[in-house]
Amino acid sequence: MGSEFEAPSDPGSEPDSRSRSHGVTSSRAIEDRTLSGGDEPLVLLLMRPGRDRDLVADALGDRYRVATANATETGALDREFDCCVLDDAAFDRVDDTIATQRAAADPVFLPFVFLASGGDDISTDAFDRVDDVIEMPVQRRALVIRVDNLVQRRTTSRRLSATVDELRLKKRAMDEAPVGITLARATDDGENPLVYCNQEFETLTGYGPEMLGEDCRFLQGDDTADETRARLRRAIDGERPVAVDILNYRANGQKFWNRLSIAPLREESGVVTHYVGFQSDITDRKIRERRLEVMGRVLNHNLRNKMNLIEGYADLLRADVNESQRQYLDVITDTSIDLMGIARAVQKMDETFADTGPARVDLRERLIELRNQLHSRYPDASVEVSLPDDDGPIAVSVVGLTTAIEEGAANAVKHNDSPSPWVAIRVERLPNGWMRIEIEDDGPGIPDHETHVLEAGETSLTHADRLGIWLMYWVVTKAGGEFAVTTDETGTLLQMEVPMDP
Repeated sequence: MGSEFEAPSDPGSEPDSRSRSHGVTSSRAIEDRTLSGGDEPLVLLLMRPGRDRDLVADALGDRYRVATANATETGALDREFDCCVLDDAAFDRVDDTIATQRAAADPVFLPFVFLASGGDDISTDAFDRVDDVIEMPVQRRALVIRVDNLVQRRTTSRRLSATVDELRLKKRAMDEAPVGITLARATDDGENPLVYCNQEFETLTGYGPEMLGEDCRFLQGDDTADETRARLRRAIDGERPVAVDILNYRANGQKFWNRLSIAPLREESGVVTHYVGFQSDITDRKIRERRLEVMGRVLNHNLRNKMNLIEGYADLLRADVNESQRQYLDVITDTSIDLMGIARAVQKMDETFADTGPARVDLRERLIELRNQLHSRYPDASVEVSLPDDDGPIAVSVVGLTTAIEEGAANAVKHNDSPSPWVAIRVERLPNGWMRIEIEDDGPGIPDHETHVLEAGETSLTHADRLGIWLMYWVVTKAGGEFAVTTDETGTLLQMEVPMDP
């Protein structure tokens, strides 16, 4: 066909067979492509059938999918395409349609190219209505390059639009998040002025956009602990993440407990540019913790002291009462002993969960020690410990796990009235870093109403030591594991499955 496209051929001539090659499709295929989708860019040729359209299709078909439509088929513009090439016959018919298509595609760029017949005068208006005007004849390579530039602009525009949409979605997520979110700029002078705060932050604190440019220390007040302030300052100065419970003040002066988490944001070079903060109102939780703390002190100190007095005076009265009255004193003594047992059990729970650090222990050594301790306390008991065959340490970091095992094994022996109680402790490694611990005994079993607590959430205890069931359950639950109790009149099996490093 030569190095240049020739002048337009007879408008009424039919396209040759080349219009079906190189990915060229008819206008009907445009509709099919819209329904089925496609990854490669599609160039629509809205041109009269003939040699020019065939040559343009052949030139662009090596790089793109090409669809053709007659110059009079302006409805073809309603289909999806990535660039439209118009001849002079189509150009005069699509002025309003081009504007409509551009508006529908906005903000994504949608290019139109006008192939002007050689020798014709091209109005200035034509350059305003389309993105490129190419005079015919034109070299094949030049045509491909100019169309390709426009298609690449559309591709880039699409990517930018997708990025903008994603950023808008992320900003909306931050704006509407159910926790307070702030963004502060990192500076060298110790001040970290706010550059963003979301709606929940305003709802939580009473402060809004008027505080942008201020350091978030405006939330602190007279009763904010100096130690907490210092901890925050050290973390920020050291460019480290930090989480604290801090007493803050709302805009109206109201105090509230804030669970504050701060993390540095770094550029690819590692330089910290901003700090993101998350705020949650934990006032109710703090009040509940303080209430439990006070109740725990009362239970562990005041109640125990009072029970000791009751038990002591009951013993003094035994010498001065008859047998029937002595039975009443026995009930008083047994009740005080049981209440003191509950107090000790609650104290043990508090001590078990007070230290939540990731300290690792060797379960093999601890269980061997436990077996020796039980033998010393209960010489008639048979205590078996079964461990994995390898001799290596069984390192675990589950908070309170050893206490839970000790509680289960000791109670199994203590509440077994047999002359020679039996208890077995078995440890098995499971796949994916988990382990199973079983504690089995041949005792009288645990009453149903005391195991039902694990499902129903409430119980009345026959023995104070049954609080050990709760302790084991909480230890396993905190580690994200599974706890099960199987019990009847022939004995009890406790099963704990936990990750070794939760």
